[in-house]
Amino acid sequence: MNDLKTILITDGGGRGAALVDKYGQSKYVGRILIVPGNDLMQINTNKKVVTYPNLKTTSIKEIIDICKKERVDLVDVAQDNAVEAGLVDRLSKKGIVVIGPRKAAGRIEWDKAWAREFMLKYQIPSPKFRIFNTEADGINFARKNPGKKWFAKASGLAEGKGAIPAKNTGEAIDAIKQMSKFGKAGETYLLEEALEGEEFSAFALSDGNTFKTVGFAQDHKRVFDGDKGPNTGGMGCVSNPLIVNQNIKKQVEEIFRKTINGLKKEKRPYKGVLYLGGMVVNKKGLPVGRQVYVIEFNARWGDPEAEVIIPSIKNDFYEVDLAVTNGKIKDLKLRLDKKVRIVVAATSRGYPVDYLAAKGRKIFGIEKLKKMRIKIYGAGIKENNGNYIVSGGRVLYLMAEGKDILEARKKVYNAMSLISIEGNNLHYRKDIGWRDMQRL
Repeated sequence: MNDLKTILITDGGGRGAALVDKYGQSKYVGRILIVPGNDLMQINTNKKVVTYPNLKTTSIKEIIDICKKERVDLVDVAQDNAVEAGLVDRLSKKGIVVIGPRKAAGRIEWDKAWAREFMLKYQIPSPKFRIFNTEADGINFARKNPGKKWFAKASGLAEGKGAIPAKNTGEAIDAIKQMSKFGKAGETYLLEEALEGEEFSAFALSDGNTFKTVGFAQDHKRVFDGDKGPNTGGMGCVSNPLIVNQNIKKQVEEIFRKTINGLKKEKRPYKGVLYLGGMVVNKKGLPVGRQVYVIEFNARWGDPEAEVIIPSIKNDFYEVDLAVTNGKIKDLKLRLDKKVRIVVAATSRGYPVDYLAAKGRKIFGIEKLKKMRIKIYGAGIKENNGNYIVSGGRVLYLMAEGKDILEARKKVYNAMSLISIEGNNLHYRKDIGWRDMQRL
């Protein structure tokens, strides 16, 4: 590995920015290409970063052409639509080294109905569920089961917005009617029992045969403080959340083991990052008192979880990739730090419903942030004539680290106070990490 490597990443948001940052620290990597990327990708590294803003993560032919032309050494397929489109399969056929699951293994994310049946088969703890293919069947079932709380979930990919809570039958019927707005993704949908508990996420690296758990995080999905308002792709996140004790870690290891072994048995060996969205439920009579249930699996790093988990990895990231692609995870001595990290999303006012008023507006404060010991991860942002402007709902993320939640939280919110969007169009949650603050 004497020659510096060229890496290509498929992602356009904060997760991709965190990967650019990490690959930029590798002694093996010389150039980083990112499809589509964004105009803040370069900010955390001195390595050459090339973005392809006119391509999608599913532009398979164009990505293959780039790999050939630019002599790409490794492709990191970091985004869900690309997995579903079979990008990993196509790249592998062309002899290109790729990290990420093939389409068949990634089905554990892009087909939630299939995933629930897989969990049932391999005795992976998950909520009770029913699968429906018509609006009428779901509504009929909800009416026959009054007094229950549900989650209506689109079976396909819906940008993190496909799960709608329902506290009663009326809300369940309304949620079922909303499935149509997700198009093909909502043609098949589920009604799942709404468990009462606390959510967290866990991440594992798998080479298809074995795995290593990388870290734990706690996302804040609702748009407003106090976990109110509609679901978003994620308003912020904290790593090493205090809810995850040794008992929870032990259960997570067992779930990952059953999942990796089950997928292998199904002839869908999983290679890449596996995300477990879990819920800790208190139930009387449980032998451990608190049980982990799987809310969902994702076939890639989470966003914004990637922004707090990836920086904790102290190994050279290219070497970590080689352990996955070469089937050597068992031999990898994974080194993780113990810092607490918090990331907060700076979003357009009105996100995730209607944020058109913020689009094209100038973003102020980024130059000041460059002088602080803080990470800036770009998302819905563009540069135009020397100005940064809003181009999406989640604009950018700020990430700070510390010895504990107090230190990390103080740093990140001090930094966020320097950011503004023209016309008072900035929105962010001011309570990221609130559960751990209550536990102090």
